[in-house]
Amino acid sequence: QQAAIVSGINVKKYLIMVYTYAGTLAALSGIILAARLSAGQPTAGVSYELDAIASAVIGGTSQAGGIGTIPGTIIGALIMGVLNNGLVLLNVSPYLQMVLKGVVIVVAVLLDKKR
Repeated sequence: QQAAIVSGINVKKYLIMVYTYAGTLAALSGIILAARLSAGQPTAGVSYELDAIASAVIGGTSQAGGIGTIPGTIIGALIMGVLNNGLVLLNVSPYLQMVLKGVVIVVAVLLDKKR
């Protein structure tokens, strides 16, 4: 942040823009999820953040400050979608599903560290 200020970038302006954009997208995703479920449930999106992180990590985004790619993240999201679908079809407990997703994230991070 200090480097941006020294470079003459209006940090407050960009922070407000980013938070506004993030809030708008969060509201839009909440509306879409409520429409999909035909109800507004406060716990409807639980564990979606785990899927988002896993998609990014599987797609090749380094957790040590590396650069990710959009195609890689899309591939990671597709892999997570297939994994979610498979676990639901196999009637795996939701708690065990979260554990398995966590294992997938740990394996992806370990593979990333070997690179």
